[in-house]
Amino acid sequence: MIRSRIALVTLLLLTSISYSQNGINCLSVDSSGLYSKAFNAFEKDLFEYYKFGNDSIKTYRTFLAEVASLSLDLRKLPSDNSIQLARVFKKKSNDPNSIWVKLSDYENQEATKKPSPYIHPSKKNEEEILIFNYRGGLIQCLKNNSKSDDFREIISTLEQDGNVSTSLIAQRIYYIPDNKFRASEIKKFIAFDIYYSILMVIEKAFG
Repeated sequence: MIRSRIALVTLLLLTSISYSQNGINCLSVDSSGLYSKAFNAFEKDLFEYYKFGNDSIKTYRTFLAEVASLSLDLRKLPSDNSIQLARVFKKKSNDPNSIWVKLSDYENQEATKKPSPYIHPSKKNEEEILIFNYRGGLIQCLKNNSKSDDFREIISTLEQDGNVSTSLIAQRIYYIPDNKFRASEIKKFIAFDIYYSILMVIEKAFG
């Protein structure tokens, strides 16, 4: 009996240590492996395009700066693989568990509305706008496991109103301090909410 208790305590201790060291891989909420494949494709595109070696901070910040200033060269950055993945995400946008939702549906969900300084007006007579589901499982996992107060504040703002310019989101993320910026949760957010959100809009231009 004593041995079994010691074994149980040891197991719980090891699990706790493993959790604190490795955290949670939020991409595992998708059992198909699509999220992981998309994130790897994003990082491959970024590092091959900017050519800053293994300097992830400089690579990510340069990308965010170009998105914020609307100077990103979208003819050269995305690979065919990333474009195809964006199309898969777009096709899945009608699924109940999609990480992208229609803006009109998002706005109709019950939520406390607060004015946001980042809001841009919706345009009429255009194709239905898709936005990242800031109230969904993936983003909530990233938010809850992040140690950055700035990042969590950004997500909380988007939960209330998702109709926010991608360039302004990039600008906010850019100014998160290095010691928190290098966290995997923030990098994954950049991959999906910024990179793939852009690709889903422009994918038609790639034939």
